[in-house]
Amino acid sequence: MSNADVDILIKLGISAAFGLIIGLERELKRKPVGLKTSLVISVVSCLLTIVSIQSAYMFPNSDEVKITMDPLRLAAQIVSGIGFLGAGVILRRGNDSISGLTTAAMIWGAAGIGIAVGAGFYLEAFVGVALLIISVELIPYLMKLVGPKQLREKEITLQLFIRDKEQIEPAISFLLKKKYIMRRLRIKDLDNGDHLVQIVVAVDYREKTTEVYATVSDLEGVQKVEIESMS
Repeated sequence: MSNADVDILIKLGISAAFGLIIGLERELKRKPVGLKTSLVISVVSCLLTIVSIQSAYMFPNSDEVKITMDPLRLAAQIVSGIGFLGAGVILRRGNDSISGLTTAAMIWGAAGIGIAVGAGFYLEAFVGVALLIISVELIPYLMKLVGPKQLREKEITLQLFIRDKEQIEPAISFLLKKKYIMRRLRIKDLDNGDHLVQIVVAVDYREKTTEVYATVSDLEGVQKVEIESMS
């Protein structure tokens, strides 16, 4: 086995290790793109980068024909091609919120790490992985502790089924007195005579969703409560 072959195997091994770290972070959060997908993306991106670089120097030049190839031409297509996978994990929920953007970005990041390792930038790839993990794990936690107030809030969707429409205004006033920030309000008349009040409120991230449920379910006139936490 030549030194070049050993070098290629080392690159693939390092790429697999970095892909494992990225995939493990997604797997622990039960995201749709986890360990196996990140490993495949990182290793194959590294392999394609190696093939792209090596093949650029396989064709000898002659006096009759001058062949010039971009060593990273094939690798450059990975960046755009990985977008198809990223688009597949971005979902639009029924409440008009978007999920999966971070996972899509991590897919793109795993491909970038594989390209960097395949091109021989080991230190840069290591720093890139470290910064990725810090960005999605540590920074959001710090922002909840010392960041602006908006970053220390979480959104909760409430669906209140109220029989008497006269009880709607007191229910909304109660939520405002609790210092919940109302982001969106929708009132709908149901066929059975009840009124559906859909409210999106922002509360402190430390407040448990179950506590909000217990508070709202005790409101006078509220027949039934459905609640969903955005985070």
